Amino acid sequence: MIPPLNPLHVFDVAARHLSFTRAAAELRVTQPAISRQITTLESFLGIRLFERDRHGLRLTSEGEEFQRQIAPAFRIIANATSGVMATGKAEPLKIRVYTTFAAKWLIPRLPSFYVAYPNIKLNISNVVAPIDFQKDKVDLAVQFGAGKWPGVETELLFKDIIQPLCSPKLLKRARLAELDDLSKVQLLHSHYRSADWPDWLMAVKRPDLLTDPGMSFPSSVLTYQAAIEGVGVAVGQLFLLRNEIRDGTLVPLFDAPFERPMAHYVAWPKSRPVSRKARSFIHWLKGQVEATLTS
Repeated sequence: MIPPLNPLHVFDVAARHLSFTRAAAELRVTQPAISRQITTLESFLGIRLFERDRHGLRLTSEGEEFQRQIAPAFRIIANATSGVMATGKAEPLKIRVYTTFAAKWLIPRLPSFYVAYPNIKLNISNVVAPIDFQKDKVDLAVQFGAGKWPGVETELLFKDIIQPLCSPKLLKRARLAELDDLSKVQLLHSHYRSADWPDWLMAVKRPDLLTDPGMSFPSSVLTYQAAIEGVGVAVGQLFLLRNEIRDGTLVPLFDAPFERPMAHYVAWPKSRPVSRKARSFIHWLKGQVEATLTS
């Protein structure tokens, strides 16, 4: 038969200190709370565990024997807990993100994460394919889509708002003032975001402008870099390009942002509990996104 565990723990602490006052300080409770827990345990056992004399608090003979037998169990539990927590701290948090998200937004902000959580190590990988938490050894992922994937919990990070952008030097040279002026420049495409130009041109009711295949790149990072260098005009994700827009290396065109019916989400598997490290990263991530949106 196992006694109530909380009174048992209180007894172990009080027996070590031989003081209800010091036990209360260690456990961060009041001294009367310690007394009540000891009374509960004594009632369960049917014996007295402590006595008071002119020297203060002391264990009865039964209390000494009981404490001698249970103390090693609490030491084993404490050591096991420390070991598990140490292992958890050493194991990095595995995160899967898109290359563009990592390069344009996440990596520049990582120093602030390590300031806030110096004991959490991150292992960041990037793959374009949708995450499969059953196969991929990943704790969290940033995914793009409708936000509903089988067996996955998600929280919205930011919506997909797109708009054409170009470098200041191309804007000056080509004088891109009207939509028709797009016919004078090269349109830059990202292989994995091939719908950006068609979707945006459809939104502004000018699909007729998509006649030239333009130049295609294997990633959005390269597409945006080509736009920065003045190679042509790219349709960019405004959230990820805020630094470039603020610095003036990319200029949004035509004052016509378009919100696509998809978004970026942080995702994790329903089948596994979310660790404290993962919750910390999600909390930090959402805070950084909010700060970006309001800046």
